[in-house]
Parts: sequence; structure tokens; C-alpha cells
Amino acid sequence: MNPFYFARKELAREIGRLAPRMVGALLDVGCGTKPYRGLFTAATDYAGLEIDTPKNRASKHADHFYDGETFPFRRESYDGVVCNQVLEHVFAPDDFLQEVSRVMRPGGMLLLTVPFVWDEHEQPWDYARYSSFGLRNLLERNGFVLVDQRKTNADARLLFQLINAYLYKVLRTSNAVVNLVICATVMGPLNMLGIMVGWLLPGNPDLYLDQVVLARKNTE
Repeated sequence: MNPFYFARKELAREIGRLAPRMVGALLDVGCGTKPYRGLFTAATDYAGLEIDTPKNRASKHADHFYDGETFPFRRESYDGVVCNQVLEHVFAPDDFLQEVSRVMRPGGMLLLTVPFVWDEHEQPWDYARYSSFGLRNLLERNGFVLVDQRKTNADARLLFQLINAYLYKVLRTSNAVVNLVICATVMGPLNMLGIMVGWLLPGNPDLYLDQVVLARKNTE
């Protein structure tokens, strides 16, 4: 009955598949509430970083804050970086990835997720969408070697996720009980239908919700 069931389920599955390869001290850039922290069981330390705003400080989830440009760490402070659904909100992605690289040790791993087909969100700080080719080029020109690249919901489930996202936005009210009823009676059945149609129809690797990428910092 979750209106974002397909998107979140597949992100969690792909992140969970790659998380064991993220070892040592990890930095979660744009950590939000650290929703996937529990998947990184090989981490010896897991720190969250957020832009310094009153809202982010009040949430008390982040461990460190920055000015939106320079991370408050010395070079090669972390073994790996996690960056979940953040890159689309970065206006200067090359500068951002250079800063990510700066705080990573040579050979360190970057686990990055980014949407491809999704509505504008967190306006006005929504700047970009990346094709698989564009994301690869962006990472490689900033000193990363692509290790793994997956596309989520590259089948008919994508259509049902977009319908539910649309309905959630246009039908949502200020009443939590009414919202729960809408999710149960409208979005829940659409999720079930999407699962069945996704089984029946062939996939389409050119149309998908998100990308999940594992990249290694180049040691050369």
C-alpha cells in the first residue's frame, strides 16, 4: 500500500546486493534519515553528512554538516562513500564528485543511486536526470572506474509506480487517516496489479526508474 513501493523495494534490493562490498569507514553524503544504514554490515564506521541548514540540524540524523561545496574532512579520510538519490540535486556534479574523490582513499568504493524517470521533487533543487551513458561518462571523467551498474524497475512496474506517484501527489490531503484510506484502496491494488503485469510483460532496459552504481576510485 506504499505509494512508492516499487521504487523503494528495488533500491533496497540493489543497495543490499552491493553493500557487502562497502567496507571500512563509510561516509553517507546527503544521508537524510540514513534509511539503508542497516545494510552496510561490513562498515567499521558509518557517518552521515548533510548540507548545513536548520532543518537538517533539527533532524539529528547527520553526524557532520557542510556548506554545499567543501566537505569538512581531510584528504583520504574514508574507505568508501554512499550517495543515495542526491546527485540530481547537485548543480555542479563535476565539482561534487571531485570532492567525493578527495575524501576517499585510493581504491575506495562509491555506491551511488540516481533517478532516471521521476517527477521534479524537492523543488527548486532538482537539476538533472542521467542516462546510463551520461552517468558513466560523468564518473569516469572524475577519476572513477565503473564496477557495476544496474537499472531498477526496467519493466511494466515502472508505469504503475509513476501512476501511484501521480495519484499520491494529487490526492494527498492534510488528514492522515484519509491518506491511509487512499493508499489502501487505490495504491495498494495498483501495486498488486503492477506486480502481476510486470511478470507477464517483457522488460525494457531502455526505460527504468533508477540507476544503482558501484564505482572504484582510480588509483592511477
